[in-house]
Amino acid sequence: MSKTPADAGISRRAVRAHFGRAASSYSAAAVLQHQVEDQLLEGLDALKRRPDWVLDVGCGPGRALQSLRQQFPNAQILGLDWALPMLQRIPEPLTKARHWGVLPNKALVHRVAGDAAALPLSGASIDLLFSSLCIQWCLDLAQLFAEWRRVLKPGGLVLLSTFGPDTLKELRQAWAGVDAGAHVNHFFDMHDIGDAMMRAGFTNPVLSTERFVLSYEHPRAVIQELKHIGATNAMSARKAGLGGRRALQAMLQNYPLNADARAEASFEVVFASAYAPAEGTPERKNGGEIASIPVSAIKRRMRS
Repeated sequence: MSKTPADAGISRRAVRAHFGRAASSYSAAAVLQHQVEDQLLEGLDALKRRPDWVLDVGCGPGRALQSLRQQFPNAQILGLDWALPMLQRIPEPLTKARHWGVLPNKALVHRVAGDAAALPLSGASIDLLFSSLCIQWCLDLAQLFAEWRRVLKPGGLVLLSTFGPDTLKELRQAWAGVDAGAHVNHFFDMHDIGDAMMRAGFTNPVLSTERFVLSYEHPRAVIQELKHIGATNAMSARKAGLGGRRALQAMLQNYPLNADARAEASFEVVFASAYAPAEGTPERKNGGEIASIPVSAIKRRMRS
């Protein structure tokens, strides 16, 4: 079993601080994040009914909220993020109240500050839970999916994407030649995600992985882009100070280059969908039946 964010000691305070500082630069730098988000939005075809309440967990500056509003103009849309500066970047036309016929002023999108694993929402209130590239920062999948099940109505749909363990393998390799420290975050394996969803009682899970490879002129550009989107090292054991700067220089020299002398960065993306179970369905507790994902529900693709 691969390491998880909890095993690796991710600092949740650092995660929130990094994304807060990156709020102003995120939209311009998040090219891959936007592509993954667009692919995840294609999964809306799996909806069995038109949603009345939609929740975007880890909405950031709100790009997906615009698509969700266009797709479901009569639904209440909630955008939740832990970093308040991200919520403040959501475009005003999305959140500003406006007059809808005979109805009083109705907000297009409601901004909610909160934790993905401790949602400030009533039980069985959400029809569609959408979350793109957020849960890799959560520490406990069991707690996360139990909370998502709590807020979803029976039959409600979960659509999520997250990074898999092969993400930033080049950066991990470069740091391994410098020291044995924790410099790159660890990510959940696809099978761990599927098992956790099934243990929480979710039904009909479908998972796939896709590999994206981005190319940069210099390894430093990889680090700069990660900083601009807030995805810098959040490991509690990370180094700082002069020693950290010297180690960084050594890492940049160790970074592998391709045949064109460019630096590549690989991203393994896991896509998953599942439905909330009927009311009263028990969870599968640890030590019980081992949840598994059928081979027919697993896909692997590569894109560069």
